[in-house]
Amino acid sequence: MGIDTLARALRDAGHEVEILQPTLPAPIYTLERIRYNHALRLRDLKAYELIVGFDMDGYALRSPHVVALKGVLADEAFFERGLTRRLMLLQARCERRNVHRASRILTTSAYSARRLVELYAPSQRPQVVPELIDLHRWRELFSSVEPRATDRFVVLTVARLYRRKRIDVLLAAAAKLSRDLPNLEVRIVGQGPEESRLRAMAPACAVFRGTLSAQELAIEYRGCDVFCLPSVQEGFGIVLLEAMAAGKPIIAVRAGAAPEVAAHALLAEPDSPDALGAAIHRLWSDRVLAAEIAQQGRRMVMQYDAPIIARRFLDVATDVVNDVAPTAQW
Repeated sequence: MGIDTLARALRDAGHEVEILQPTLPAPIYTLERIRYNHALRLRDLKAYELIVGFDMDGYALRSPHVVALKGVLADEAFFERGLTRRLMLLQARCERRNVHRASRILTTSAYSARRLVELYAPSQRPQVVPELIDLHRWRELFSSVEPRATDRFVVLTVARLYRRKRIDVLLAAAAKLSRDLPNLEVRIVGQGPEESRLRAMAPACAVFRGTLSAQELAIEYRGCDVFCLPSVQEGFGIVLLEAMAAGKPIIAVRAGAAPEVAAHALLAEPDSPDALGAAIHRLWSDRVLAAEIAQQGRRMVMQYDAPIIARRFLDVATDVVNDVAPTAQW
């Protein structure tokens, strides 16, 4: 989502953008990315004035390039386990190499910049260019759909179902809350390696929606009373911007980049079903506070609008081209 939105914003500003991505699927996504990166070495990239490699992608390039990290894979892997963790650590080794070979390093939050320095020890300071949201597109989506008719108090979360997202903590909170709030409904959008475990522990008030289209997702945002992201590791959290754009009050935890991105949100202690449940109950009972948080979010999200962030991105990119172009062929 972030890459596509950035590409559209740069094109709207008059620039030519081509997105290169894997085209030959492999049974394991990590192996697909490694194969793709080594195949890039055989491509003629001299026609491009600027090459941007996202996350681990670009680590095998000989050409000068910018690395833009959406998060820090070594940090994300710390919160995972089993095969997921092993594969992420393999990707993190490639990402570290990418960081050390890059002409410039960008990342999306001060939290990610700090973890990048701690875990990869780069020779240069990373620069922060936050994620972006196409507010015009989302506002059109929200105005084109109707929220579901319901008498339930709906808590929505949108996330890839990885362990670090702590959807299990939200489900545990919901199981306790449902005794006091019989009209509670928790709707979970997303898929991932934790899905089977989460479904097995889910209380009756939980609804799993899987992966949705943009229009279906807009309906979910419009229809919820509260957006909740209990993740203990977020490099940024684009879904926080989407919830702000939808005008919804946000509950998050004091971890990762969430307190930085959504400073106005109601923040709970991480990994605590009781603390998360108390935050949900508070917004259920205090509609004035919920409305205040929602209104603050509507104002805050405007600074992340796509044309504004694309301009910041382009300023850094132009700086790189000016520095490198005299001595190297892009």
